[in-house]
Amino acid sequence: MRKNNFFVIVISIFLNLSFLSSALSSILEIGNEDAKITVKVFSSLTCPHCASFHNEIFKNLKKEYIERNKVKFEHHAFPLDLAALNAEKIVRCGVDTNQKFKLLEIIYKKQKDWAVGSDINKINQTLIKIGTKFQLDEDKLKKCLNDEKSQEIILKERIEAQKNFNISSTPTIYINDKKYEDKHDFKSFKKYLDKLL
Repeated sequence: MRKNNFFVIVISIFLNLSFLSSALSSILEIGNEDAKITVKVFSSLTCPHCASFHNEIFKNLKKEYIERNKVKFEHHAFPLDLAALNAEKIVRCGVDTNQKFKLLEIIYKKQKDWAVGSDINKINQTLIKIGTKFQLDEDKLKKCLNDEKSQEIILKERIEAQKNFNISSTPTIYINDKKYEDKHDFKSFKKYLDKLL
């Protein structure tokens, strides 16, 4: 798991953002609102363990549980660095939930291509290139990257997650508001879920 080492100065700037409504949320949700189980995953898009979880577990979870109305899944933005924050902004650039989850999937799959080095301009260019493959206009993607409101919402969500769930590393997973501590493989995950159904 990747430890929480996000730049403290940026977060401290947003600690007093009381003007942001709680209704303004960057949480991505998929699945039946009335499902018996809710899975919350707090992730940083530059975190390799988060990518592994999404690539190895989410696909099967979606097929076996989400699409059968047994599980509601929530992706919570918990960026640990500027690159992860900008990747979240690209995900939020999707026109609907389906497109946003597809963007999330491809950003995780291509993590080794874009989440490298310290040149944020190069990282942003690669993220924009990924976004254009989903029929998103390059100008729109650039606007999303420069959208201060979107940034404020994502950082506000991160602060709330830290306060309410005491996140110390990513991914942190909660199932029905109880922290999941078992192995990060689908077999273990499935066994845990089946006990709750």
